[in-house]
Amino acid sequence: MIKIGIASDHRGYVLKEQIIDRLINKYEITDCGTTSEESVDYPDYAFKLGNLVVDKDVDFGIAICGTGIGISIACNKVKGVRCAKVDTIEEAIATRVDNDSNIIAFGEKMPIDKAIELIEKFVETKTSEEEKHIRRRQKIAQYEEEQC
Repeated sequence: MIKIGIASDHRGYVLKEQIIDRLINKYEITDCGTTSEESVDYPDYAFKLGNLVVDKDVDFGIAICGTGIGISIACNKVKGVRCAKVDTIEEAIATRVDNDSNIIAFGEKMPIDKAIELIEKFVETKTSEEEKHIRRRQKIAQYEEEQC
């Protein structure tokens, strides 16, 4: 069974809970928090999720905050994470095919049905083994290795 980690701040909490309810029977879900709508700092949850992904405790991650932007930036600070804020099916496919992204991010206003559709497409899409995509991913990884 595919393992998915999910994290949110207080603004993404409601969507996170809806996603868990909809996907709990399809995937093995690890909830990284938060646990309520009480104000918290999204980086704390982004880093927890990012570490689960790079440590291979989960196969993919889902990150949610007010806009999806802040939490995606924080996730990408974890060495080895490739998080993309996604709003369309085309973006979900492209970020997996081209970038081998391992975390998908949403804003709190993403409709639940659309979020589920995007997550499922993200998870089922295979990464390209085309030379140009491999080369580009390797350049990013090399730069990350040298700088971090």
